[in-house]
Formats: sequence, C-alpha cells, structure tokens
Amino acid sequence: MARSSIISHPLSRRQVLKGGAALGLGSAAAMGLTPAWANPWGRSNVYAQGVEEGPEVSLAIRRESLSIDGQEARPITLNGTSPGPMIRLKEGQDAVLRVTNLLDESTSIHWHGLILPPEMDGVPGVSFAGIAPGETFTYRFPVRQNGTYWYHSHSGLQEQLGHAGPLIIDAAEREPIRYDREHVILLTDWTFEEPMSVFRNLKTMEGYYNFQERTIADFFADVREKGFAQTAEMRGMWAQMRMSSRDIADVTGSTYTYLLNGHSPQENWNALFKAGERIRLRVINGSAMSYFDVRIPGLKMTVVAADGQPVQPVPVDEFRIGVAETYDVLVSPEDDQAYTIFAEAMDRSGYARATLAPREGMQADIPVRRQIADRGMEAMGAHGMGGMDHSNMSGMDHSGMSNMQGMDHSNMSGMDHSGMSNMQGMDHSNMSGMDHSGMSNMQGMDHSNMAGMDHSTMGGMSGEQAKIGANGMLVAGEAQPGSRYDQAGIGIDPDERRVLVYRDLKAFAPWPDRREPGRELELHLTGNMERYMWSFDGKKFSEVTGPIHFVKDERLRLILINDTMMEHPIHLHGMWMELENGQGELIPRKHTLNVKPGERVSALITADAEGSWAFHCHLLYHMDAGMFRVVQVS
Repeated sequence: MARSSIISHPLSRRQVLKGGAALGLGSAAAMGLTPAWANPWGRSNVYAQGVEEGPEVSLAIRRESLSIDGQEARPITLNGTSPGPMIRLKEGQDAVLRVTNLLDESTSIHWHGLILPPEMDGVPGVSFAGIAPGETFTYRFPVRQNGTYWYHSHSGLQEQLGHAGPLIIDAAEREPIRYDREHVILLTDWTFEEPMSVFRNLKTMEGYYNFQERTIADFFADVREKGFAQTAEMRGMWAQMRMSSRDIADVTGSTYTYLLNGHSPQENWNALFKAGERIRLRVINGSAMSYFDVRIPGLKMTVVAADGQPVQPVPVDEFRIGVAETYDVLVSPEDDQAYTIFAEAMDRSGYARATLAPREGMQADIPVRRQIADRGMEAMGAHGMGGMDHSNMSGMDHSGMSNMQGMDHSNMSGMDHSGMSNMQGMDHSNMSGMDHSGMSNMQGMDHSNMAGMDHSTMGGMSGEQAKIGANGMLVAGEAQPGSRYDQAGIGIDPDERRVLVYRDLKAFAPWPDRREPGRELELHLTGNMERYMWSFDGKKFSEVTGPIHFVKDERLRLILINDTMMEHPIHLHGMWMELENGQGELIPRKHTLNVKPGERVSALITADAEGSWAFHCHLLYHMDAGMFRVVQVS
C-alpha cells in the first residue's frame, strides 16, 4: 500500500452492519497497519490524565483540591484527576464499570454516544435512580460499537465541575485507517465560580458574561461600511428585541479558562510525534457551554470519523466542534518542528491550545486571534433587511412566544399587514419593505429570542432543493429545505481556509435500515434570552405532561427548527440520528446535531431501543433551564 493512502479499500455492505465497527482489512501485517491499540509505543502520551483499560474498570468520584491554571480549585475528580482518566474498551467485550460515589450528593455517569440498555445509560430520573453518596453502582453492558466517545455526569451541574472524561472503544477488527500514533484531545471549559452562581447570573441579566459588546467606535465603523440608515435600523432592531448582536455564547472567557486535557494554554501540553508519522487525533468537545474552532496552522487535517462513526476522508484546514461532538482527524507532519493545536472559542473570548512536537517542552506560535462576529442577517445567510419576504413562515410554531404585544416596531413602515389583524398596538415603522402576508397567526409572540433571525431559511428559501415524495414527506437522504449544511456558522470566513461543514460528512456505505420514514416529528427549539428560559415547542421540561413517544422499530424523521438566536447541540440518547445532509444513501450517523440559529435540520431515526431515553440540548445551562425531554420507545 502506498504511504500516502489513508483508506485501504471501499467497504462492503457487510462491513458496516455494526455502524462501521466491522471494517475488516484481512491481514494487518500485509496491509502495513499499526493501529494505536495494537502498538504500545504508539500509545505513548495519548492523554494527560491517564488510562483505565477495560473490560473491568473502577472509578472513585470525589471533590478535592487541585491546581487548575496555577490556581487552587475544587473540581470533581475521577480516580484523582479532573477531567477524568481515559477509559479504553474494546468492541465485543462485556464492560463492567464500577463507580463509587464519594461526594456528599448523588452523582451519575452517562456514557455519551453508546448504544446500551436504558438502565445503564446513567440519567437519574429517566433510566435509573442515580448513585447515592457512599454507594457503588456497577454499569454492565455489551460493547457493540467502536470509535471516539466520552462520559460525563448527568446530575445537576456537575459536568461544569470537571466530571467528564474520554471513552475510546477499539475495533474488534482492523480499521481501514492507517496511522502510526494517536492522541486524545479533550476540550473543556472551567470556571472558578460555582456552577449555580453562573446559572443565577444568567437568569439575573442577559449578557452577564458578555464583555465584548459593541462600542461607539463599532457604530461609526458600521456607518462607514453600511451607511447611517442601515446601521441605525439594525441597532434599533437589536435594542427593541432587548438583545445584543454579540450574544454568541452565554458563558465566555470572562469567567472560563479553556482547557485541553485539563491544561490551560499557558501550561502548553505536548503531544509527541516523529517526523513522517501519520497521527490520529481524537478530538472531543467535553465542555459545558463552549463551541470551538480547531486548526493546526501549517498542517492539513483529514477528518475520518464524526461522533465515533467513520466517514469518507475530508481534507480541511479547520473544523467547528459543537458541545458533545467528536471528530477524528489524521495529520502527517513531515518536518522536525512544533505545531500549535489551536481551539478558539466561537465567540473569540479565549482559546485552548497544545503543541504537537517531536520533543517535550517545544512550542509554536499562537495564530493571530480573530475578532468576535456580529449576529444578524448577514451572519445567518441573508443580505440586509430590506425587502425580506416572510410569506413562507406559515409553518412556524410560535406557541412559546407570548410577549410581542407592546413591542415598538416604529421602523416597519411599508409592511403588508394584510394577514396580521391580531397584532394591533404595534408600531411597525422600522422594518420597511417587509411582506408579512403569511403571518396571520403571530399574535402573542415573544420575539425576544428571535432578534435578527433570517427567516428565509424557514420554508425552503435557503436554496436547498428537496425531493418530495407522494406522501408529501421529504425523500430519505435529501436535505431539508431551510438547512444550511454548507455553512460552518457565525464567525467563519469560508474564503480564509477550508472549513469542515455538515455537507461534507459522508458515510462509508449505506446503513442497514433503508426504509422510508413512516412519519415525521417536528420540534421547535425555543427560548427567551432575557429570562433565560429554554424549551422545546415553548414548554420547559417542568411544564410538559408526558414523554415523546416512538413506536418500537419504527422509522421516523425528526425535524428540528431553531426559533432562537443561539446554536443548540441536540443529543438523543440510545439511538443514532442519521443526518439528512444531501448525501443520499450515504448520510452520516451522529449522536449530537448542531442546529444553527434559524436553521431547520432533519434526521432519520430507527427506534430500535425500547425504554426511556433523554433528549436534550447539550449546552448544560440550557438543559437545566428546560430544554430537555424524555423519549419513550414502546
């Protein structure tokens, strides 16, 4: 096999029946493979916090004093480290994981992305009671997959205290990926505040942690670029909606220290290599609230797996990783020099970093930092406000938006209000040229969470072309109207470098269940930034009367519509979501889907896991504020 080859050969249908687990290649020696799990030398320095090898592992959970970024802290530790040790299992094993709670409160561990019995999933109140203080709980389940995953607490806000760690599952058969060495990269966000204090601050004042608000200098810069009228119009809109166009992240570098494998940027953790090696980096976003843009200046990365599932190789210079997602990439440094692994927070308020180097103690330059972007029409794919047509918004569910009465729309003159008979009392003089002819049911809406939304993505105006079947549903595998899978998201310039987008993700071969979905389930992601309330379909978890029902073994389409101005990483426990990103039969499997503001995302689900499963936004404070539901498969 040529040295430059990454993948040995195309996979047959038989080889993907376990979600990419059985990727057989015949003789490893003949193929020249040196996977890290078979090569002890290649496992050196894979993770800063140590390794617990399966199939039997014991974990002790405490809260104790440790140094983080040179300061004394009180994180939750697992076997004495925070984040916790890497747990390494192998496909085909029966895992036995004994967890002892030495805290003074209940705890839990959720094995993120694993397909296992519901009582082993680790969500208190959904699938088990939790682990009481002083108690040992034994998780037992068959390991039915391989890849890069992670584990974390599902109790309260413990995840913010460092209660997380990587989980790597080696394949039962040789993988098709050639590499000489691997390193695990776990990204987290740490605050020296107590998590409940952070939550109270978010509830008290919208933008509490945002220290990057616009200034008078920004205003005059916008006037020079866009003119006074457009600048004033946009500023007025944000003021009326009681939001900032720089609400990119709820919690920022003003309180967070961004860590890589538990180390701050100043501590410069090193990942070693020898020139000419091919290195596999398993990148995990185990943070509570932070999205990261990851790049290694001077090195091209090749994405080979997403959320633990193999994908066809995608060469990129940078990728955005949402909370709870994982990506595996290959890099091949040819020179005897150091490279910076740079993970910049999406709001540009800070970064995590490490050094990929041939020797310990080396470091490379930090790349030039980017400026925070502004939310608004441009950030979501539109080009200004003039002439917007909202006539295709009739399908939007605004049931959770109840406070629009009394809003000052003083700049909406010229609007066609023919269908808006119930919006009396509103001053619309600020949104000239807008056609709202299809918005007859907007009375009682609270737009405080929708400021600046580009509604052209709602209802087929994004340019995505979808095929509609005879039953009126989208044909499986086609991209949903309103999706923006070809965009990385806010603050990314596609002309600056090659950036991974969801459109790029393509499975190795069709997944076994090729049935068309029998029904569609549509859920709206809703919230109120000012009151810091987050929900599905306008209802917090405490307000819903029952679970979402799936029928055992049914095939369904889940449609997620983001009616808010924030990104939401949506995670379904116990089952895969097959992202309908336009790749036909090769749509990728994921356990966490990032939904951008104003975006419509769809995924196919085979409901093959009987029991009760958590379904939620993986932004920790959003989940705790109500964006959480239970899915019952029966």
